Amino acid sequence: MSVQLAIQDRWLDLNELLRDLVAQGFISQDSAEHALNARRRHAASGQMHPLEFIASQHLDDLSRPGKHLDLERLTLWLSQQAGQPYLRIDPLKINVAAVTPLMSYAFAQRHKILAVSVDREAVTVASAQPYVNGWEADLTHVLKLPIKRVVANPVDIQRFSVEFFRLAKSVSGATNADQHTNTLGNFEQLLNLGASDQEPDANDAHIVNIVDWLFQYAFQQRASDIHIEPRREQGTVRFRIDGVLHNVYQFPPQVTMAIVSRLKSLGRMNVAEKRKPQDGRVKTKTPDGGEVELRLSTLPTAFGEKMVMRIFDPEVLLKDFDQLGFSVEDLRRWQDMTSQPNGIILVTGPTGSGKTTTLYTTLKKLATPEVNLCTIEDPIEMVEPAFNQMQVQHNIDLTFAAGVRALMRQDPDIIMIGEIRDLETAEMAIQAALTGHLVLSTLHTNDAPSAISRLLELGVPHYLIKATVLGVMAQRLVRTLCPHCKAPLTLSEEDWQTLTRPWQAPLPGNAQRAIGCLECRDTGYRGRAGVYEIMQLTDGVKALINPDTDLMAVRRQAFKEGMRSLRLSGAQKVAAGLTTIEEVLRVTPQSEQK
Repeated sequence: MSVQLAIQDRWLDLNELLRDLVAQGFISQDSAEHALNARRRHAASGQMHPLEFIASQHLDDLSRPGKHLDLERLTLWLSQQAGQPYLRIDPLKINVAAVTPLMSYAFAQRHKILAVSVDREAVTVASAQPYVNGWEADLTHVLKLPIKRVVANPVDIQRFSVEFFRLAKSVSGATNADQHTNTLGNFEQLLNLGASDQEPDANDAHIVNIVDWLFQYAFQQRASDIHIEPRREQGTVRFRIDGVLHNVYQFPPQVTMAIVSRLKSLGRMNVAEKRKPQDGRVKTKTPDGGEVELRLSTLPTAFGEKMVMRIFDPEVLLKDFDQLGFSVEDLRRWQDMTSQPNGIILVTGPTGSGKTTTLYTTLKKLATPEVNLCTIEDPIEMVEPAFNQMQVQHNIDLTFAAGVRALMRQDPDIIMIGEIRDLETAEMAIQAALTGHLVLSTLHTNDAPSAISRLLELGVPHYLIKATVLGVMAQRLVRTLCPHCKAPLTLSEEDWQTLTRPWQAPLPGNAQRAIGCLECRDTGYRGRAGVYEIMQLTDGVKALINPDTDLMAVRRQAFKEGMRSLRLSGAQKVAAGLTTIEEVLRVTPQSEQK
């Protein structure tokens, strides 16, 4: 295929493509004949793009022994053949509202193209037919802008064309239907909200479509949170993926309001109440049929209600311990503690450090038919059939402490308290532990030994801490390296020492570095894993707990007895090639072991 022939329109031909792939050593002659025979047998395959058809045959890629020629590899090859840049479409990097008005859906479908970006200089258009140019002159004439062409995967072009245009149609339909509410919700009108509230119809088909798309899209992108933020000019939707927020879409203000109203009604919240923060929950299904729970929270802001939805995917919340990031030694110490019949086990760390996931995973393992496992949470993170769950309700004085008091009369074996925030809750937890129950709870402290000083600060007597606390685990989440693009790295002695001082660990040979590729959105990371610091309250540690405990002495004794700091736990993950020094330093506190 020569670039000179690209002057007139020429649609890709399967025979030609196979001939070129054989000539360039990508596939064997036998593979090419096998593909042609398969094409003759299946008339329906004539509807497929030739590259899509070749990829469906799973032909051996002679340039990469042991691998098949997949669609992405074929698309990259085609772009090189045609001398046009290759693009893997990342929907999060496309400004859908800006690119969909550039051409009609019918025009995009007829020519199998999709606009992917626009600026004052040019419009970038993706196509999987690099030798078809007939549409370029028409588009340039209408847009008065030059066209930049890129080659993209035909399946992505088709899928995102349908998604983007359907979404744009829903947004414009919702906007036109609700023009009269254009300024509603702005800061200047806040005082009149109750009096002149003309709510866009939250059950309008357009709004229903947009909300459905938001959910599906968030699941596809592995988002943990969806943020819907109203502003004066337009509302913004952002997804949190692997702990980092990404802008997804911007809606007109009235559409943003209608989306929030729709979500409030799905979450059984009071749609008319816009002045008070509210909480709700929604259960829905992922595209592959799994059930997912979303926790909704609204907040009144200057330009309307902001909503955040936390996605609780059972696949994410209930993992095995090795998937969470526990090493063999960590797991042994943790299971030693959780297999005790009574006592208190504390999990500590800041918000978003994975404490809930660790607790739910542990409780799921402990919740056998022989035990009664009760929880009191604020709010219930995920409804789990194996537990008896109760939610804190401050409006009727059902606090953590009152909840534990009630649970004690329910013949429990194991109690999980969402968080110990005050002396009353701490006292009830201790009471439960002293009367023969296993209690698990969380605290907000920087590391494991600090949990002892936090309990002392709350007013818990030192002798009760010694009598009831079995151990403390501090944890953090580090982003793990993307398996598709990580590359070997030789660490310098100095870098390694910043992580492992004062343990003087030898330099690892398996360290890897973040590169960045299409799979991980050029971040170099994909997914997260825990790093843990587990302190068991042995006799040696207990001997150091008194009314004015020396935290450094407790820490030193714990290290002597095998506790590894968060930073050293992170260093093990660096040595195993799972994460980077930068990531561990970012999330772990500096070790204070001398």
